[in-house]
Parts: sequence; structure tokens; C-alpha cells
Amino acid sequence: MDPPQPAEERHVTDRIRTDVAHNARVWNHWLGGKDNYAVDRAVGDQVTGMYPSIGEVARADRAFLGRAVRYLAGEAGIRQFLDIGTGLPTVENTHEVAQQIAPDARIVYVDNDPIVLAHARALLTSSPEGATEYIDADAHHPDRILRAVEPMLDLGQPVAVMMLGILNFVLDTGKARSIVRQLMDAVPSGSHLVLTHPTLELGGEGNAAAMRFWNENATPPITARSRAEFASFLDGLEVLEPGIVSCARWRHDPETEDETPQVAQFGAVGRKP
Repeated sequence: MDPPQPAEERHVTDRIRTDVAHNARVWNHWLGGKDNYAVDRAVGDQVTGMYPSIGEVARADRAFLGRAVRYLAGEAGIRQFLDIGTGLPTVENTHEVAQQIAPDARIVYVDNDPIVLAHARALLTSSPEGATEYIDADAHHPDRILRAVEPMLDLGQPVAVMMLGILNFVLDTGKARSIVRQLMDAVPSGSHLVLTHPTLELGGEGNAAAMRFWNENATPPITARSRAEFASFLDGLEVLEPGIVSCARWRHDPETEDETPQVAQFGAVGRKP
């Protein structure tokens, strides 16, 4: 007989719906993972049929995370990471990449998806010198996130705020800008903002119908944004080279430049002056 679940774990498990596709699980399916249900695979496969490059987008987004974190923990000397909209644990999570370079790095993950919370233990491993923590919070409420991260993170020292594929679930662009502004106002000079976001540009025009299908059959609803809208999230920051590009081509290996397919997902890193 399996041991009884603690009350907190039962509460999280009770929030998991298996009758409606959910982004974190569908994304996991596109990445080849096993933490998903039949409804997630069905919706994910339908989206793939409508927009065949979606799997490449998912893999490129994950690879971008690794390159950005390696840069931040290495060249930029960042030792604190706030990863909002974490998603399900997979290979090369933020803490794993950062602590390979800087064992004393401290990472706080934030998500409010119950399936992600149920797997959060996999994100709470850490090097002895560093630390990881997990917060159940919603990106729509940055004030709550900022209150919860202390004392794990010292907001008087530079922080890398990671928001990969999360602002696309904040449907109002003004609200999304406000969220970013509140987070970046709370961290000091030398902090960085790491963003990815789907777009109907960069060859992504064919994704419009797939997004409509998603919004009718899965949760949470999603929106694409233009380059100008994406750039507005970086207002007031120094956008690092190579600027706003397809996330697949942000500081990728120049030797494979001609072989790296462009995906319809903007990627950028900005530094707070």
C-alpha cells in the first residue's frame, strides 16, 4: 500500500485537471517528456498538425534558457535567479546550469500550475554552496512574488529575472508591461531580464489558427505579440547583443549559423543600467 500523501500534497493533486489540456503538460509532451495526459497529447498533436514547427519552438526555447543562464552565471557574474513560469522539470533546469558555473548560485522558481507544483521536488536539489526554493505564486501578482522571495534572494544585489514563455499568458499588453516594470523596479542596477515570447512574425504567421484552436481547447489562453510589443517589455534596459532575435539564434554557435532554423519565438536579454 502506498503511504498516505501529506495534506499539502493532496491539496495540490486535487487541483490537477485531467480533462482539459494544460500548457505545462503539453509543452512537456512537445519536449518528449512523460508528465502529461491523453488530453494533453491529443491537443498537442493537433497543434503540431496545424503548426508543425511547434516542437522546434519548444526545444529552441529550452536551449535559449541554457545559453542565457550560462552567460549570466559566467560572464555577467550573476548569483541570483528568479525563474517565473518555471514549467515542468526537464533537462538543464536553471539551477543546474547556473550551479555548474557558480556553485553558490541561489535560484527561486515560481509557478502556480498544480502539476508543476507536484513535481517541484525535482527543482529543489542544489549544490551544497547554493540554494533553490519554490514558490506557489501567479505571475499576474508580482507584488506577492517579491514579498515571497526574501530572504532567499537579496534584492539589494543583482538578480536575473527569467520570464520565458510566460508573458504570452498575460493577454493585456499593458498589464504585461506593468508586471515586468514592477519586477525590474524592485531589483538593482546590474540585474537582468531574460524573455522569450511567441510571435506571428519570424515566419510564425501559420501559428494564428493553432493559437485559436489552443484557446478554444486548452488552458491558459495565449496571445502572440509583435516585435514592437515585445521590445516594450525591455524599455529602460540595455538590450544585450544580438538584440531581439529568434530565440534559436540568440548567441548560438556561429559555426552552425546556417544550420540553425529560425523559430517564431522572440528571445532577448536586457541589463538594468
